Amino acid sequence: MGASEYHLPVLLHEVIELLQIKPDGIYVDATFGGGGHSRAILSHLNENGRLIVFDQDEDAYNNRIDDPRVTFVQHNFRHLQRFLRLHKAIPVDGVLADLGVSSHQFDTGERGFSTRFDGDLDMRMDQRSELTAAQILKTYSEQRLQQLFQDFGEVTNAKTLANTIVTLRKAHPVRTINEFKALIQPVVKGNPAKYLAQVFQALRIEVNDELGALKDLLQQATEVLKPGGRMAIITFHSLEDRLVKNYIKNGLLEMQDDNPFAFETPPKIFQPVTKKPVTAGEVELKNNSRSRSAKLRVAEKLA
Repeated sequence: MGASEYHLPVLLHEVIELLQIKPDGIYVDATFGGGGHSRAILSHLNENGRLIVFDQDEDAYNNRIDDPRVTFVQHNFRHLQRFLRLHKAIPVDGVLADLGVSSHQFDTGERGFSTRFDGDLDMRMDQRSELTAAQILKTYSEQRLQQLFQDFGEVTNAKTLANTIVTLRKAHPVRTINEFKALIQPVVKGNPAKYLAQVFQALRIEVNDELGALKDLLQQATEVLKPGGRMAIITFHSLEDRLVKNYIKNGLLEMQDDNPFAFETPPKIFQPVTKKPVTAGEVELKNNSRSRSAKLRVAEKLA
């Protein structure tokens, strides 16, 4: 399968331009996917440059690039520091992460990411991990489900949704996408496609601990980057974007209380390269509808 069929890399030209790639530098693509961003980075490196790529997905591993300058790490990017140390690749000149689910994952029904197909409620990015979306729906308490849909999906009637699932799951199996859609049909609010997308997003974030992994990535990128090195993160929903924006701005992973008596200002770690997030232009939006919600933030590590 060609990389472009697997996944069209979003904001490709903007990423390459803003990373300011040094030909002999060491770069990390933390989300390899179809390898589109990686190939573009590689084309700017000379024979002394290095590229370390991460992807925990078996399907992405099948797209790997046969090039002596590339090291493929088949693990979640939350283990960034450990594997860079292992491959003697610290410090690095740039770190890129595209946090979107690949088109291939959405379009493969049996992976359970999409509301458009029937298949097992799986949603694991890493098939070696144990927790699936079906297990969450089967075992989580009503309160925990409500919290999950509220926090990760911004679902307006999260309480009603959680109550419906817990009430009906004893009598109705919730193993597949269609079974789940039928179960929650009575409580779907507003535009059904948008509602289901929010519910599925919440489940996917929980299955893969996406926000936890992003926090780990941000902290470790700080550790491994050279002063002057750049970090480029592409997010696809407000939860991720807020986290990245906040971290670049003040080096904190949690929102700070605006306490007028707090004297401690954490030392500045990053200088934003982009004041506002970079979004897709007209041409890209026409060619790739999934770029619509992409936001790119780039920051440079201070000395």
